[in-house]
Amino acid sequence: MVWSFNIGKVLGTTVRIHVTFLLLLVWIWFMHYRIGGAAAAWEGVAFILAIFACVLLHEFGHALAARRYGIRTPDITLLPIGGLARLERMPEEPGQEFFIAVAGPVVNVVIAAIILIALGGWVGTEQMLQVEDPRANFLVRLAGVNIFLVLFNMIPAFPMDGGRVLRAILATRMTWARATQIAANIGQGLAFLFGFLGLLYNPLLIFIAIFVYLAAAAEAQNAQIRDIANSVLTGDVMVTEFAALDRSANIGEAIERLLATTQNEFPILDAHGRMEGLLTRNDMIAALKETGPEAPVVGAMRTDLPSVHRRQNLTEGFRLMQEKNKPAVAVVDSDGRLVGLLTHETIGEMMMVRAAMPEGFRFNRLRRPPPMPRRP
Repeated sequence: MVWSFNIGKVLGTTVRIHVTFLLLLVWIWFMHYRIGGAAAAWEGVAFILAIFACVLLHEFGHALAARRYGIRTPDITLLPIGGLARLERMPEEPGQEFFIAVAGPVVNVVIAAIILIALGGWVGTEQMLQVEDPRANFLVRLAGVNIFLVLFNMIPAFPMDGGRVLRAILATRMTWARATQIAANIGQGLAFLFGFLGLLYNPLLIFIAIFVYLAAAAEAQNAQIRDIANSVLTGDVMVTEFAALDRSANIGEAIERLLATTQNEFPILDAHGRMEGLLTRNDMIAALKETGPEAPVVGAMRTDLPSVHRRQNLTEGFRLMQEKNKPAVAVVDSDGRLVGLLTHETIGEMMMVRAAMPEGFRFNRLRRPPPMPRRP
């Protein structure tokens, strides 16, 4: 995620902090300083850090549960409104998603139970509700926050864990896409409620509402893509008309192609039409600044681009784009020659075309051979 930095790696998962989280700490420090001076300010910061330690453990609950099904978690990012664990792929079965979703809130239940046991077994509800009062007991407030995290995350709407639980339950009786759409609609309705309450009571709820709405919409779109991808071949969606570069080209020639076309990614081919790497717009601009226009493109190209056969369904290509977090996927024929590129833009265009298609209409680009890529 942009504007975030790495603070370490735990169990193979990179932990990142968004810069806005640091702004939150500064704001908390000044707010508490106005109430009780420097001592209260530092205690307020410590309390926020303790909360986010619980949030981090919550996200690792998801990560460890996902690992049980062979799903890695490349990174976890801490934001002012919570944590975000990025799974390399979505679970394939409703039961798997159910287990992964509830694992996070279970961690908060365990933390709250441990704190309450340490405090003697029982704490009044009124005491735990005094979360914003720096004069209240530190551990009591922390127990209250963990209970709130459980209740908030189990709201049955995306992107909260409760939304994933709801989808897992619905998916046992209907299609995955339909179950996702219902949970996403509930999430977007909840976002409007948060926004309205934010106008009346707390502006922070407005930012939460925006996040919830966008996350729910993104989840619904991903589910639609996955549903359609099962019935569409990669060759039906790939870009077939694009300019390619020879491995002997330099950055200056690549810049000329960039300005002459609308492309942002340029494949670099060998003499047999097989792909050796991919040069993106950002890569060539960075190389132009650092090494100049005479530098060879092979020194700036990316060589770890995944590939998929043109007759495989789109599910595999979409999975590779998500798991590998790459700008494109190379589409090849049976001889390994590049015949197309699969990008985020082409998938988005496919979604728009399918939405506008008359019912019963089908297209098949594989009936005709794709044009060869244009060389400079």
